[in-house]
Amino acid sequence: MTKEQIDQLININASRIAPEYIEAIRQKLEGADEGAAQAAFAGLKSGGVMTLIAWLVGSLGIDRFMLGDTTLGIIKLITCGGCGIWSLIDIFTASGRTRKYNAQKILEQI
Repeated sequence: MTKEQIDQLININASRIAPEYIEAIRQKLEGADEGAAQAAFAGLKSGGVMTLIAWLVGSLGIDRFMLGDTTLGIIKLITCGGCGIWSLIDIFTASGRTRKYNAQKILEQI
C-alpha cells in the first residue's frame, strides 16, 4: 500500500483504534496488500455502541463476551456485574476497551 492509502485508512478509522497502536498498524500496513488491509478494517466495533450495550445489559457480561473476554464475561454474569459495581465501571471503560480490541484485531489480521 502507498503512504497516502495508509494515511487515509488510518484517518478514517482513527476514532475506533487505540492511539498507542496506530504506529504499529501503520508499519504493518506498509507490507500488506490493499485487499487484506481493507478486510482487516471492515469489522471494527463502535465504542459508542459498546458503551450502550454495557449500560443496558452490562450486568449480564454481554459487553465482555462481545470483546472476546469470555472468562470475565462468565464471572460478571455469575456475580451480576460484581453487584453492579463492575457494571458501572465497565460503562465508563467500554469505549477504550473496544478501541484496544479493534487495534489488536487489525494487527492479527494484517
